[in-house]
Amino acid sequence: MTATAVLTARALLLDMDGTLVNSDAVVERCWRRWSELHGLDPDEVMHVVHGRQGHASMALLLPDRPMEENHADNARMLAEETADMDGVVAIPGAGEFLASLHGLPHALVTSADVPLSTARMAAAGLALPDLRITAESVGASKPDPEGFLKGAAELGVAPADCVVFEDSGAGIAAGRAAGMRVVGIGPRAGAHGPDVVVRDLTEVRVEAAEDGTIRLYVG
Repeated sequence: MTATAVLTARALLLDMDGTLVNSDAVVERCWRRWSELHGLDPDEVMHVVHGRQGHASMALLLPDRPMEENHADNARMLAEETADMDGVVAIPGAGEFLASLHGLPHALVTSADVPLSTARMAAAGLALPDLRITAESVGASKPDPEGFLKGAAELGVAPADCVVFEDSGAGIAAGRAAGMRVVGIGPRAGAHGPDVVVRDLTEVRVEAAEDGTIRLYVG
């Protein structure tokens, strides 16, 4: 971006991986191992997995495999990822960004489950938002909008008054499908049509307005 965009919202909905936490190293390790076990091209697999719950990625990559096998495999994958925090760090600006949201309506909306999201946020030195929509909270993975719509509902805010922060194609599509505006974070985001895109969270500033809205200066 060459100029600052100003967005007004009543609540912010934040993805975790790639948005607040850089977990690419462990995601690459786990999914490349999985790819080799199943005879798949690891590079092609990595184009699919970001933003989705593991079983949803597996269903796309192995369409003929029964879903119960995908769910069992995903449980093993989640345990493997939760045990591996090597290289998990905060996205630049994430700590300051979260601190600036204190007292403002916001939620974490992640495809990770509770153990994985808790471990990764801790490894990155980031505080968990009070409201968290995780894999256990929803019946459908991103790009389905269920998680974002549930976050908005629990905050008591209309979807149109929410702004989503996302990095992945699946997550950006979910935000769009929920009727929300989307701030894209990082190099993956720009190809998927967010409203605005930034390199990282150092390029976002939050201001509480007197009328109770949140003003975002992005860029």
